[in-house]
Amino acid sequence: MSARIWDISQRLRPGLPVWPGDTEFAHERTWKMADGSPVNVSRLSMSTHTGTHADAPLHYDEAGLDSASSTLEPYIGECLVVDARGVGAAIEVGDLPHLHSADRILFRTYETFPHEAWETGFTAIAAETIKWLALQGVRLVGIDTPSIDPQDSKTMDAHKAVLAADMRILEGLVLDDVPEGRYELIALPLPLAGADASPIRAILRELT
Repeated sequence: MSARIWDISQRLRPGLPVWPGDTEFAHERTWKMADGSPVNVSRLSMSTHTGTHADAPLHYDEAGLDSASSTLEPYIGECLVVDARGVGAAIEVGDLPHLHSADRILFRTYETFPHEAWETGFTAIAAETIKWLALQGVRLVGIDTPSIDPQDSKTMDAHKAVLAADMRILEGLVLDDVPEGRYELIALPLPLAGADASPIRAILRELT
C-alpha cells in the first residue's frame, strides 16, 4: 500500500489574492499552436511571494542569501503539523504546551484556507515563539498565512528571529485536510538568483 500524499500548495491562477500592492498573477500566451508553432508558450507575471513560497534570508537582511544560494536540506525531511486554530492574533509559546521535538514545524491556523479573498487579520507567529522553537532545534517553520509577521508589521520581528537562528520560512501553505501529526516534507524553492523569495510546490507524504 503506497503512502498518502498531500499537496499543500496554493494553485497559481488569475485572481489569486496577493499581498496588497503586490504583482498579481497573470499569464499570456506568446506562441500558440494556431500560429503555426509546434508548441504553446506562456509568459508569466507574479511576485516571488505569490501563493505558497519560501522566504530567503535576503527578504529580511540586505546581506542575506538569495533563493539561489540557500541549502536545500532544511526543506526536505520529517516535519510536524501542529493545529493552531483559534489561538488569536499570534501564536505564543504558551499555545504550544503539547509540542514535541521536530526539525520542521508547520502551523495550521485556518479552518478553511481563504482562496478567494485577502484576509488582513491573519494569525502570525510571535518573535519569542520563533526564538523558543530555535532552542528546541527547529530548522524550518511554516504557516498557512501569507507571512509569519502580521500585515501591519513595520519591524518584522519574527523574520529577524528566524534570521538570528538561521532557520527557514514557508508561507502560504494549504493545510485544510492535513491531520495533526508527523510527515515527510518536500518543499523545494526555485533557485532564483537575486530573489528574496521563491514560489514552491510543497508536498507532505505520510510516514509509514
